[in-house]
Amino acid sequence: MGVSAELLAGQEPIFDALISARDRFGDKEILEDQDRKPLTYTGLIRAAFVLGRKLAAMTEPGERVGILLPSSAGVVVTFYGLHAHGRTPVMLNFTSGERNLKAAIKAAGVKKVLTAKRFIQQAKLEGLVEDLSKVAEIVWLDDVRKTIGLQDKIYGLLAGMAPRRFRVRTKLDDPGVILFTSGSFGAPKGVVLSQANLTANVRQVAAHIDLNPDWVMFNPLPTFHCFGLTGGVLLPLLCGMKAFQYPSPLHAKQIVELLPEVKASILFATDTFLNQYARVAGPDDFSTLKFVVAGAERVRDETHHLFNTKFGGLKLLEGYGATEAAPVVAVNHPDRNRPGTVGQMLPGMEWKLTPVPGIETGGRLYLRGPNVMRGYLSADDPEVIEPLEGGWHDTGDIVDVDRDGYVAILGRVKRFAKIGGEMVSLTAVEGLASAVWPEARHAVVSIADARKGEKLVLVTDREDADVGRLAEWARSHGAPELAVPKKIMRVAEVPVLGTGKTDYVAIQQMAEMDKAA
Repeated sequence: MGVSAELLAGQEPIFDALISARDRFGDKEILEDQDRKPLTYTGLIRAAFVLGRKLAAMTEPGERVGILLPSSAGVVVTFYGLHAHGRTPVMLNFTSGERNLKAAIKAAGVKKVLTAKRFIQQAKLEGLVEDLSKVAEIVWLDDVRKTIGLQDKIYGLLAGMAPRRFRVRTKLDDPGVILFTSGSFGAPKGVVLSQANLTANVRQVAAHIDLNPDWVMFNPLPTFHCFGLTGGVLLPLLCGMKAFQYPSPLHAKQIVELLPEVKASILFATDTFLNQYARVAGPDDFSTLKFVVAGAERVRDETHHLFNTKFGGLKLLEGYGATEAAPVVAVNHPDRNRPGTVGQMLPGMEWKLTPVPGIETGGRLYLRGPNVMRGYLSADDPEVIEPLEGGWHDTGDIVDVDRDGYVAILGRVKRFAKIGGEMVSLTAVEGLASAVWPEARHAVVSIADARKGEKLVLVTDREDADVGRLAEWARSHGAPELAVPKKIMRVAEVPVLGTGKTDYVAIQQMAEMDKAA
């Protein structure tokens, strides 16, 4: 039996896996959010059945149902409630704007969107919801909960005692979730992850890093982000760890204060947010953490330095993933942590590198494995899933893998510019700017140039950034002159997506508009 087959042996669909976790770990407290009303496994299962039954009455079996909610106990109950009754959750990114959301709703064939009044009011999204109501029915979960009566509660009690009798039977190949790629380089694409993809990824991570069921996972990332859904919700729940959900990664001060209070053991976030948390945290605020996991974007040297010096060498483990791979592909290990890399590939992952003309080191990464998606939603028909050729997903990333299997991300294929006939990594140029001004945020894009083909533009929040300093650093450190941007745009804030990733679409538009002006 190969590694993949071993990982998949005895695998179950998402809701069944939750029931099995209760059988294995006992009926312990497993889910909590900022309202501080923890749920046990049974509490979660009952709540999912009760709410799911109400949602099932207004939807068709197998229907794709939109969820527009922040990280909370509520979003977890809603996700499992749909699964208990054979519906497919479609996680909608409420930070992506009206155009992208409408496109997502259309692409997935969503007829109903589930949300909550308190969230919409607090996030000031009333206008957005009004716009979305023109293309889908908005279902207020607050109103649905008011209709829960004695009969529903009795149903929940019975279902909690014998969940396998009450849940709708689903198959491993059935859709587990529909998510949309972040859209940092263009329009978001609909990714269909099967139930097996999600539960396999949980097993892969658990096989790679020994997780203690007594630990608490703190998740500030949104569940419309695959890292937040798999890493922040499914991984802890299915491995016996308490999952603490926090509604926004932006609240650095509140998060830092909560970590020791809830005895957080693992913190999941992106470099952008971790850097902010480390700046506002006192030395004791991270005292309960065993390690911190960073994904979704490259971890800057400055962030590593902050963790090493301020928090007694608290391990910051950088990982790598893709929505299409459910999402974790590689991650450093607490005992085998090699900064500058994203760690080793997870068990069961197949990978291959193909050469890229003009790029000497590494190659374009293709992935195959039990966690790799069924395919993208067709842009023309929500019912059609465009399958992967031979099961291989083209990540579009240029990576290098060393002799020990550690993966280094060199950049995206789209993040290389051809200047004077030479290929230049825009990610490496960003690294150059970070070396000169480590505390600032930088992004580099390229625009057309009549003389050299393309020209580099540095967009930075460093007020006194100038080309001379960059050129001087490049000369003294042996960096090629081609890697020095000839144009700098100083901005109050470098645009980021709701996930914390740099918004290269917005930055490219800024650079193009500036050129045209």
